[in-house]
Amino acid sequence: MRGKFITLEGGEGAGKTTLIKAVQAALAAKGLDVVVTREPGGTPGAEVLRDILLKGATDRWSPVTEALLMYAARVDHVERLIEPALARGAWVISDRFADSTMAYQGTAGGVPLDRIRQLHAAALGDFRPDLTLVLDLDPRTGLERTVARGEDATRFERFDADFHARLRQAFLDIAAAEPDRCVVLDAGSDAGAVAAAALQAIETRLGAPA
Repeated sequence: MRGKFITLEGGEGAGKTTLIKAVQAALAAKGLDVVVTREPGGTPGAEVLRDILLKGATDRWSPVTEALLMYAARVDHVERLIEPALARGAWVISDRFADSTMAYQGTAGGVPLDRIRQLHAAALGDFRPDLTLVLDLDPRTGLERTVARGEDATRFERFDADFHARLRQAFLDIAAAEPDRCVVLDAGSDAGAVAAAALQAIETRLGAPA
């Protein structure tokens, strides 16, 4: 039986990494084969592109170039990791996927959304997640969380406040447009409440025990 593909989306500092760990543990406890991955990245080739995309000045790449690099990484990710795992029956959980390109390079970055949809179709056809959990959080709170981690800021974390406001709205717009695939979670709640809501959504939408 083919596995399920779950993605987590949201702005910077929304808590995706923390939630993924909780979901992975809960699903694995039920006997599921769970593969956790991330974007950009997930495979050796895609991790090289991740380093190129996340480091350097904010204007290192134009949004169009970013989108192309993101899809170069994404195709490798799907072909070498995600699709083989799904084919063997594993459940794959990815920290970001194609919605992030629509939000970051599209709505927030200014690339026409139709161009990104065409890029996705050319690169991956109709491949998409079975379920997307959108972690919604005030971008100011999210950026405060990234600072509190004490790590060097990525290119995207250094973008201005208007960019991050557009980003938040972009993810909400995606969720509103595809309610059959997307569930919005209040990422301002405590981690336990967010995890419980995520697992309930997985059970309701995909039939996995929560």
